[in-house]
Order: sequence, then structure tokens, then C-alpha cells
Amino acid sequence: MGSAGEGIDAVDLGDALRALNLNPTLALIEKMGGTKKRNEKKIKMDEFLPIYSQVKKEKEQGCYEDFIECLKLYDKEENGTMMLAELQHALLALGESLDDEQVETLFADCMDPEDEEGFIPYSRKYSSLGQARSFCFLYMYDL
Repeated sequence: MGSAGEGIDAVDLGDALRALNLNPTLALIEKMGGTKKRNEKKIKMDEFLPIYSQVKKEKEQGCYEDFIECLKLYDKEENGTMMLAELQHALLALGESLDDEQVETLFADCMDPEDEEGFIPYSRKYSSLGQARSFCFLYMYDL
């Protein structure tokens, strides 16, 4: 992300904040100085700390548990599964939507395969908190 004294590239601001257990939206990252292109701007530690403090105060941050509660709305059988197609639609169309390539990467890296009826388990136990957080962040924010 960056080297000592140089700071981090502003395109990595969201990743740095998420690594510190915050969940900023893309709009908030941009408001705080994040960029969409690499090498446009660097953020040094003395600039990052106030950004971290401000983002930490934000109320509109989701978490893994919030994400699971949303997925339960699609669980028609109330058995911990949902249609893969419904999840794909939600990821492509709702909130800070992902593109097709991002969704395919997410499914390949994080999801169990769908069963013969097209269902997937949405609340499986993750092997690490990091994996669960990554899944949540990939959906709610960006890759």
C-alpha cells in the first residue's frame, strides 16, 4: 500500500480503513480524499489519522451481521439458503453495485457451489473473521 514516510496511495484509502475494521461507503471514501486512479495523490500518516477518526464516527456503516439479515429476506424456506440468481441480481443492481466480473470473482472465491435447485447457503460459518469481513465488504462496497 505504501512505504515508510511516503504514505499510501489515495486509491487504497478504503482498503486501509477496512483493514482497521471500518466499513466506509465508496461515497465516504471519495469525500475523505480517496481517488479512483492510482498515483493521483498520497495520504501521509498525519493526514490519515483524522480521516480514520472521522470515518469511525460515521453511523451509516454496515457489518457482516447486517448483511446476513438482508440475505434472510431472500430465504423463502427459512433454512439458511437462497437462490444464487437472487444474490447475483442483488450484487449487480442494489446499493453500491458490483460489475459482472467482480461478482464472478466473489462467487469463485467465497461461495459454496449452488445445489441442483439453484440454492446456496448464505450463512455458513467462515473459517476466519477476515474471510467473513471480505465477503461482506466485497458485497457492500467494492473489490
